Amino acid sequence: MIPMVNLKAQYAEIREEIEAGFAQTLDSCAFILGPNVQAFEKEAAEYLGVKHAIGCASGTDALHLALLAEGIGPGDEVITSAFTFIATAEAIKYVGATPVFVDIDPQTFNITPENIEAAITPQTRAVMPVHLFGQPANLPAIVAICQKHGLKLIEDCAQSFGASVEGRQTGSFGDAAGYSFFPSKNLGCYGDGGLVATNCDQAAAKIKQYRNHGSEVRYYHDVVGYNSRLDELQAVVLRAKLKRIDEYNAARRHVAHLYSELLADLPIVTPHEDSVGVHVYHQYTLLSERRDEIMAALQAQQIASAVYYPVPLHQQNVFKADCAGLSLPVTEDVASRCFSLPICSSISDDTIKQIVGVIRSVF
Repeated sequence: MIPMVNLKAQYAEIREEIEAGFAQTLDSCAFILGPNVQAFEKEAAEYLGVKHAIGCASGTDALHLALLAEGIGPGDEVITSAFTFIATAEAIKYVGATPVFVDIDPQTFNITPENIEAAITPQTRAVMPVHLFGQPANLPAIVAICQKHGLKLIEDCAQSFGASVEGRQTGSFGDAAGYSFFPSKNLGCYGDGGLVATNCDQAAAKIKQYRNHGSEVRYYHDVVGYNSRLDELQAVVLRAKLKRIDEYNAARRHVAHLYSELLADLPIVTPHEDSVGVHVYHQYTLLSERRDEIMAALQAQQIASAVYYPVPLHQQNVFKADCAGLSLPVTEDVASRCFSLPICSSISDDTIKQIVGVIRSVF
């Protein structure tokens, strides 16, 4: 079986470092907001080029806490994408705001500056672009729109750790950004984990308070908070992988470029890299009218493939009240034809050629 991501191979490369870190943590019994969490937050902030990086329990929590810290709440609208994982819109609903879904670019699969500007109303308070599949959204243009209209910019970086725009990391452009460390991410831990990045001292203080039951001093609570702390053992894993993230992302780009080269003559739309940002290929996602045939052929050879995301958020039952009559033609077309192939830093050229060979057999 060729899986979507080979975590076992990656673990084998860093096993000794991970196990040594686990042993040290277990010996110290410093499990909650301990030295590895503190060190990881410092190292992540330096890597991302932001003043503050605050660990939390998941990527969903990271977006939720970022919105809370920026004062987004009931009556507010947040412009975002319908072609993403539900966590993006869940976080908006958690704070009582309304997600306003706009259409995407047919090449990058990210929301466009033009569609953002067209959706702005007097109730709009924030924009939440998703750097989908590791391709940065057009941040320079989106930043300009937010500045023009006085809107908050919350970046959803769940799939883009290490991606950059004009030499700056995604997550460093907005008022705040949320990252996910789900195991399959480019930077993933061995369970759930997340991070909020911000350059705002006030927002960082609020996020630290919210993640720890609304408390700055133990047993003294000024607001109703949450139990959303990054686990110390997960921080051990993340510190080991953070040292290697540029290497991992470079390997993913190599895999993606080889796929695209070998598939270039087929009637398949391969991923697009624009001139704005550096793609880190959390997923390698293609478009084809013959998606189901291709996926069936891969499955017959025990090769994994997946569809992210078959039902756009504006068509999900949970958002029907917010999206009555909403049509997003590009999003709907992409969702009907997209599929993703195995990609990770350890996949070999021979394996890529094997996968492409199966795809070619369909045509």
